[in-house]
Amino acid sequence: MGDGAEPTAREDRPSAFRLWSDGLGYLGTRSLQIIIVLTLTAGLIWGMRQVSLVVIPVLLALIFASTFAPVMRVLRRKNVPDVLATVIVLLGIVLLLTGIGWLIVWAVKDQWDELASQAQDGFTELVNTIPQLPFAPDQDQLLEWRDQFVNWATDFLTSSQFGSGAIAGVSAVGSFVTGLVLMIVVLFFFLKDGPKIWRFLLRPFEGAYRERAQRVGGKVVQTLGSYVRGTASVAAVDAIGILIGLLILGVPLAVPLAVLVFLLAFIPIVGATLAGTLAALVALVSDGFVTAIIVVGIVVLVNQLEGNFLQPVLMGRALKLHSLVILLALTVGTVLSGVLGAVLAVPIAAVAWGIVKVWDGPETPAKWARPSPSEVEQ
Repeated sequence: MGDGAEPTAREDRPSAFRLWSDGLGYLGTRSLQIIIVLTLTAGLIWGMRQVSLVVIPVLLALIFASTFAPVMRVLRRKNVPDVLATVIVLLGIVLLLTGIGWLIVWAVKDQWDELASQAQDGFTELVNTIPQLPFAPDQDQLLEWRDQFVNWATDFLTSSQFGSGAIAGVSAVGSFVTGLVLMIVVLFFFLKDGPKIWRFLLRPFEGAYRERAQRVGGKVVQTLGSYVRGTASVAAVDAIGILIGLLILGVPLAVPLAVLVFLLAFIPIVGATLAGTLAALVALVSDGFVTAIIVVGIVVLVNQLEGNFLQPVLMGRALKLHSLVILLALTVGTVLSGVLGAVLAVPIAAVAWGIVKVWDGPETPAKWARPSPSEVEQ
């Protein structure tokens, strides 16, 4: 009886294949794959954050190298030695950044006293207006709030928390200088030996995998360079347009505000709004409510010109990402790395989409990203 019953029990027991081949098994397999991918991604992000002092300078060096790759190609075609061409490009980058910093300092230093005086007058006027409001606090409440603020500031400045914050600030400055030096060194080698470094990295790949790696590498450099050059061109036009409007209206600090518009334009959507808000606040303090409204109108007009004309012409449709993708990328980048993460999030997202678009061929996206025949007809 035992010998005859054992095969029957074994036959009735479902096999592992049958357990994983039905609908629930398929869902479990996919869920397990998603968990593994998310775990690996989280581990990779955590590891990169632990060595951010190396990762961020290398990433910035790659972006600068991709941006100025056409200049290096032109210099090489003119038979300029690699070392000399690299030094020329590096000096150009340093002079450009130094010029922007000097322009900001010069303009702020020249007009700061006037703006500070106007801001003080505006604050005094605001304080005098508050008691006239029906819901305004009385004089005793204002004095109490002032005393509370003074006591809080005094306690904070004399606390150990302020001292630890100062030490953390010194450490942050040291980390910034270290990262800046590392970025310059890495950028030098990327500009000088970029093609050689890339050929070395391609050695492990053969056949179709090597062709795919070559496509991906070329697309990364092309996308980063095109994105930064296009964004810089759009930002320059925005800054010049807003600068002309501010100069016509006589708003102080017009040059620093225009430079700020240029820099914040590298943060899509959010940057333009923040720059416009700052310009309107300066106009409100210096020249009143009507001028501030006109400044807002100028900012909106320039932003509309940028979104509907400049970006499609200067950057091309290939680099255009959906607004939802941009907002999600900005959110993730800001959560992970603050302002720098917000600046780098969109170009990284553009690079990821560019890789998907050449995954199976120069003009053939990955299978899952290809449009269906009905979408093509539409």
